[in-house]
Amino acid sequence: MARTDAIVLGGGVVGVSIALHLAKRGMSVALVERAGIGEQTSYGNAGVIEGSTVLPPAFPPGLVALARVALKRASEANYHMTFLPKVAPWLLAFRAASQPDKLAETSRLNRPLFARAVAEHEKLMLESGATRYLRKTGWMKLYRDERVFDALTLEFDLAREYGLPVEALDAAGACKLEPSLSPVFKRAVFWPAAASLSNPLALTQAYAARFAALGGVTAKGDARTLHKSGAGWRVDTAEGSIDSSEVVVALGPWAPDLLEPMGIKLPMAVKRGYHRHFKGEPGASLSRPVVDVAHGCLITPMEQGIRLTTGVEFAARDAAPTPVQFDRLMPAMRGLFPIGERADDKTWLGARPSFADSRPVIGRAPGQKGLWLAIGHTHWGLTLGPVTGRLLGEMISGETPFCDPMPYAAERFGA
Repeated sequence: MARTDAIVLGGGVVGVSIALHLAKRGMSVALVERAGIGEQTSYGNAGVIEGSTVLPPAFPPGLVALARVALKRASEANYHMTFLPKVAPWLLAFRAASQPDKLAETSRLNRPLFARAVAEHEKLMLESGATRYLRKTGWMKLYRDERVFDALTLEFDLAREYGLPVEALDAAGACKLEPSLSPVFKRAVFWPAAASLSNPLALTQAYAARFAALGGVTAKGDARTLHKSGAGWRVDTAEGSIDSSEVVVALGPWAPDLLEPMGIKLPMAVKRGYHRHFKGEPGASLSRPVVDVAHGCLITPMEQGIRLTTGVEFAARDAAPTPVQFDRLMPAMRGLFPIGERADDKTWLGARPSFADSRPVIGRAPGQKGLWLAIGHTHWGLTLGPVTGRLLGEMISGETPFCDPMPYAAERFGA
């Protein structure tokens, strides 16, 4: 049996970042993961470090957009009919959180995390020898409808409030930045302060290697074996049991499997998403991630090829894959960028853990001494992994947190 200062449950980018920050503070740390490090939700993201993100996702505006989703004609969203009754309360809460005043409030509450996202990644990259995966070329969002572009007033106002650089472009200006794009859109917005990665999995594994270099231990085990042991906690692993007084739950969409039997029931849903890799046609290239807002999808250059990610799918976390969104969006994407043959033979599926208010839960677990939560990062697990690690590292070690952690407390749900 081993005893450590802290156990971190979950080997995605959030869990690895937390473990690394704790190890940097001189703590003995065990990182427990049942699969491979970084191989779950952290692998399949768009690779964007969204330091320039202003507004969270919002409920579809207007009856036309909602009807397209309801009739399964939209590429930006899909759903399983049998899952709707279960997710309906979350969707109603999400709709309420999508009012302009609520979106602005969420933006300001999340800003301390996003403002430090790129810098915190860069610190860990330098320490981990992983700067080769970083691109500081920003990202671009394309708008096929002038009315959608004209509705960005709140986003631009908040960007000015935060001092974020932003460039509104016409189609010709966007194509100067990305010459391989076809001008099938009306307007574009370039966010130069965003960064992106060529290989998110390799980055997470580099952070894990740095954690190991600092003396951290990684063990294979099932987080659901966690139980009270004396005044602390114990988890069983393939290498034996590990005891600690402090445990961090960073299990992403699997967190409820552990927490709900403990009586900790938080209103978290999952947004499923898919990606595929493609080759570009000869001579075609991308320098940065590009979002087609109308279709809810993104194309971005990765080491594996051009990664195409879909919008969200509301379905049970473990339901069989239904990648129908690719059928709806591929004609439009081939018209936008010269996509070639598939560069892989598998469609990736992952689940993003999300709260309706688009804020993560970072802090103590209600009613459980020594148990900490870092869950519900929605679309921003990659973006917020290192900054979450810093915040929790400061809280667990008794340092003064760099920002007020109360907006991210589980108690906001009455837990």
